[in-house]
Amino acid sequence: MLDIITNINNVVNNIVWGWPALILLAFVGVLMTLLTKFFQVSHFKHWWKMTVGAIFKDKDVLGHTKDKSISQFQSLCTALAATVGTGNIVGVAGAILVGGPGAVFWMWIIAFFGMMTNFSENVLGIYYRRKNKAGEWSGGAMYYLRDGLGSKKGCKEIGKILAVLFSIFCFLASFGIGNMTQVNSISGNMYSVFGVPTWVTGIVILIIGGLVIVGGLKRIASVTEKIVPFMVVVYIVGSIVILITNISQIGTVFTAIFKGAFAAKAAGGAVVGYGIKLAIEQGMKRGVFSNEAGLGSSVMVHSNSNVSEPVRQGMWGIFEVFADTIIVCTLTAFSVLSSGLVDLETGITAAEYNGIALTKANIVSTVFSMHFGKIGAAFVAIAVMLFAFSTVLGWSHYGTKACEFLFGEKFTIVYRVIFVIAIFGGAVMGDNLAWDLADTFNGMMMIPNLIGVLVLSPLVFRITKNYVDRKIRGKDIKPMLSAFPDIQAEQEQNL
Repeated sequence: MLDIITNINNVVNNIVWGWPALILLAFVGVLMTLLTKFFQVSHFKHWWKMTVGAIFKDKDVLGHTKDKSISQFQSLCTALAATVGTGNIVGVAGAILVGGPGAVFWMWIIAFFGMMTNFSENVLGIYYRRKNKAGEWSGGAMYYLRDGLGSKKGCKEIGKILAVLFSIFCFLASFGIGNMTQVNSISGNMYSVFGVPTWVTGIVILIIGGLVIVGGLKRIASVTEKIVPFMVVVYIVGSIVILITNISQIGTVFTAIFKGAFAAKAAGGAVVGYGIKLAIEQGMKRGVFSNEAGLGSSVMVHSNSNVSEPVRQGMWGIFEVFADTIIVCTLTAFSVLSSGLVDLETGITAAEYNGIALTKANIVSTVFSMHFGKIGAAFVAIAVMLFAFSTVLGWSHYGTKACEFLFGEKFTIVYRVIFVIAIFGGAVMGDNLAWDLADTFNGMMMIPNLIGVLVLSPLVFRITKNYVDRKIRGKDIKPMLSAFPDIQAEQEQNL
């Protein structure tokens, strides 16, 4: 049965992650960057001030809400919980091992432009969100596909179809990128480092995850706002220690990254052109797997924020990609490439280190053990566990929202129960199949989302210009806050 699933998945994966899809992904990011006049650079000081700079100054950023919405910081932490996962550790290592050091460069490129893709998704998510019967905000690609793209002349049915397709793909992806791969990485690390059987890890995560997930978004957000800052800071500190220790290698590592991006030799000594192709593919695929810009996933939790300004939440999307890929993934890449365990031309690892076979799943823990001893491997195992577990929590909300759109609110509890049960399957599933399935589901939900962002790009431009004119240039003009008059009026009162 697993062989059949693998063969089918390989066929679909080659289609959804072919060059047309990768070109579309890059094109949308470049387009949104140009339309917003390089907002991530030209307004760097402003968006930094309105995100990180506002955490301890603006009560609305940290303040817990009494209604069904969550704070801006909680929405960021829940989004980061879903994005800062095994992709930042195992995914980066896998990209290097397959695509060589040059894959890191393309990961940076897709992240730079992905900042504005994620920005645009969040802007549209807030602009087209609406409240469900329970009084909770519901937003995401399915809503701006149906209500945004669907409002264009002759696109009503297309918008509905793409909205349904996105929701179906998101529903499936929640069991892949948001469940199986994460739990699989946890169980693999716990077994290799502590000798804990995979089935035991699966049962423990199933119980703990169930207690949080079944409680809904408020409980998920209250957990992620505590886990995410702690796990990110601790992992960054550990990586910086390695960076300082191997500071003499920084020039060599960056040379290998830039050289490999344009003149890579593929593993096994294949032709140069094929090496570059692998570097680009792995960099883009693992970059998207890591930061999710273009998937339309994190917008579903950003839409639950208590923010009124679409652009304000869009700026949190920029920071999300910056923190996830430019900071965390880069530190992981440097740790691996400066270790001496990887050939800086091909990305091929040494066969083993101290009698342990090196794979994408354990190379980072091996690097940390080289610098911190046994505690290093244990540290990475715990980091992977926290990163991956928080991702499971975040993606359970995404799947819930997709289920709500497809089947209604009353079916969401059924989804959560099935999602929790599936955790055990992820713990005992083969490593390669879990990652391959996640890749496929990513690509399947990415395509309809990017079509929506592309068609609605002029609207994102107008909303962004409206914000810049009001907040930065001081013009007295009517704000663009919602596509719906009643919500527009409500949000105007909150400004």
